[in-house]
Amino acid sequence: MYQLMKKYLFTLDPEVAHERTVHALQLAQSTPGGTSMLRMMYGFQDQRLNNTLWGIPFANPVGLAAGFDKNAEVYHGLGAIGFGFVEIGTLTPLAQPGNDKPRLFRSVPDQAVINRMGFNNQGVESAARRLQNYQQAGIPIGVNIGKNKVTPNEEAASDYEKCLDALYPYGHYFVINVSSPNTPNLRDLQETESLRQLLRAIRAKADALEKNGAKAKPILLKVAPDMADEHMRDVVQVAVAEGMSGIIATNTTLSREGLSNRTFAEQTGGLSGRQLTARSTAWVREIYQEVGRQVPIIGVGGIFNGDDAYEKIRAGASLIQVYTGMIYEGPGVVQAINRRLLERLKQDGFTTIQEAIGADHR
Repeated sequence: MYQLMKKYLFTLDPEVAHERTVHALQLAQSTPGGTSMLRMMYGFQDQRLNNTLWGIPFANPVGLAAGFDKNAEVYHGLGAIGFGFVEIGTLTPLAQPGNDKPRLFRSVPDQAVINRMGFNNQGVESAARRLQNYQQAGIPIGVNIGKNKVTPNEEAASDYEKCLDALYPYGHYFVINVSSPNTPNLRDLQETESLRQLLRAIRAKADALEKNGAKAKPILLKVAPDMADEHMRDVVQVAVAEGMSGIIATNTTLSREGLSNRTFAEQTGGLSGRQLTARSTAWVREIYQEVGRQVPIIGVGGIFNGDDAYEKIRAGASLIQVYTGMIYEGPGVVQAINRRLLERLKQDGFTTIQEAIGADHR
């Protein structure tokens, strides 16, 4: 079914195709029996894929990365197609339109996407209203937060604090996004001392909210794949030292290595897709060696099938996320990945997914 839909969707501008897909999911989740139908078509359960992190149960390790459900509009429908968890956002304190269009591009021969969306979203207040019943989704919901484009880096901490103020009652975990390449100077916040001060302020805000009665939530840091080795080690060590509960590796890349479509490669923005597979897996492996025994890692980047996912899990990822892989493979990719994971577990003599995490290091 998706292959027929894909032929149509790929005739459209990529952002229009995305909007129509979101609209279709909105229709499905608002129609009586719609989510049940999605579960019947795409759902898949097997206790060997269960895991619990930060006290949160995950039915399977396959999540949807931030960027698809920016405004928390369709996470119920996404849960129905089998995702083990969904990350909404990136959200900013104030609504903002993002960068000028066109800002989303695909290259089918490369199985790649370039985006320069620029944190287009409706703001935290709008998302908070839609997250009122987040528990009913039946899966963990992550909340990815960032700063507004007009906020100078010197005041960035205030934006992240405002996001926590508005959204902390909702969602199961939070993600600090300082690694998108599409907000000017945002990645400068990954410089060691800037990051230390930012994360310290964010942790202090979360602690204050919890002292006032809010339920404690894990806070993760999402990192870019384009840092030098030594810088990445500094970043993840700072994250752990300042109380972050996990690392998401990685965001999109500015590299154009491996692309065959030169016109596509000339577009500015972050690249995701097949060219990121090996790079992000290598970073998962490096980060696991550095801090992976202290905090969990979510591996993301270039996952199209169960073998891609399993490589990241063996490299040290406790969970994985897809996005571009779903664009090219369709919603059935979640079930396909989970089925292949079970095959790979059996081949390696593992009885549960937990046993495979970090297996390459043993």
